[in-house]
Amino acid sequence: MLFLAFRHLISRKKQTFFILLGVTLGTMVYIFVSGMQLGLREFIIEQLVENDAHLKVSGREEWIEPPAMAEALFGPNKVVSWFVPPAGKRDEERILYPQGWIERLRRTPDVAAYSEQMVIQVIAAKGAVKSNATLVGVVPDRQRQVTIIEKYITDGRYTDIGQSGNRVVVGDGLLKKMGGRLGDTLLIGGTGSKPTPFKVAAVFHLGVQQFDDNFIYGALRDVQQLNGTPGRITHIAVRLYDVTQAASLANYLSVGAADKVQSWDQANQSFLQLFQIQDLFRIMITVGILVIAAFGIYNVLTIIVNQKRREIAILRSLGYTPREIMSLFLIQGLAIGVVGAFFGLGFGYGACRWLGIWGENFSGHFKLTISYEPSIYVTAFAMATLSSLVAGLIPAVAAGRMTPIDIIRQEG
Repeated sequence: MLFLAFRHLISRKKQTFFILLGVTLGTMVYIFVSGMQLGLREFIIEQLVENDAHLKVSGREEWIEPPAMAEALFGPNKVVSWFVPPAGKRDEERILYPQGWIERLRRTPDVAAYSEQMVIQVIAAKGAVKSNATLVGVVPDRQRQVTIIEKYITDGRYTDIGQSGNRVVVGDGLLKKMGGRLGDTLLIGGTGSKPTPFKVAAVFHLGVQQFDDNFIYGALRDVQQLNGTPGRITHIAVRLYDVTQAASLANYLSVGAADKVQSWDQANQSFLQLFQIQDLFRIMITVGILVIAAFGIYNVLTIIVNQKRREIAILRSLGYTPREIMSLFLIQGLAIGVVGAFFGLGFGYGACRWLGIWGENFSGHFKLTISYEPSIYVTAFAMATLSSLVAGLIPAVAAGRMTPIDIIRQEG
């Protein structure tokens, strides 16, 4: 049966080659696009999850609302007409009772580590060059347990921040804009605070411009002193044993809490929605290519069935059953799918390797990452073989229904 199926396929070499090429192309495109998109996704999620926090507790922003101000100033049930309605925020964002949160997080079994933070907006200056930046005050030993930013240190050591001493870790993009380097001194000042000299103790490069060009890390006590708010905490970064439980734990902790509790996926919901659109786009492209290839398989097998009518009649006369005739043509469709899928897997992997090597030499703030997740290759192979099998089913069923008498009458 396999021998006959092979002979039928090579009897029309050109058509078989182009159909095989279509299946190979569809498989290769799926692997290439999936490897690139999922690699990008893995990289972005790594930056969002591993370099920030799985879960974050922060102070709620208390915005001033005219009705609330009217009730506070004039009492309830008063009609107040404002010439200029009050607006803005009541106070800086901060956690009202951080020690309570620390005790609660210690007792939560899902929490692996936590780190207090003080986040403020500052202006960093070196000579005449100034730049806006985000200054994050941390306890280095605790922050190392929550994030993997230490992995991306290019110069110096992250722990050189210490507990105090006005030493900072600066993103290489920000340092480059200011013309600075390791060991230099930056003048950093917050809102309404006098600029204070800080020594650059280390430099990091995450590969994400938002972080590399804007973030500075310093000791928690130094940042609190710079801001004139000793003991104040604005965020608590939390790392979990199981990151997939972040959203459910955030919802649990936020019940009855005066502060805001948000998981990484809740904070970056727009990114996740973009990933869903990418998945849909990738599948639509691949399905389109495979559908075209499937129609080609259908046409080729239909032509072969019509051209091999006499051979089918002879095989039926020799005792071949309709099931065996049907399997003869199903094998041809499946063979095209399997062979095309294997070629597509090889070419797709080669294209991903080439892109990965090119990405290693890619300069700039964006890091190109390629995913070689086995599920990509399993899915590509399954899609190719399944589409080929379905495409060969109709001609195979038609061939299996043919009888010698009907064929002789039609030929006559």
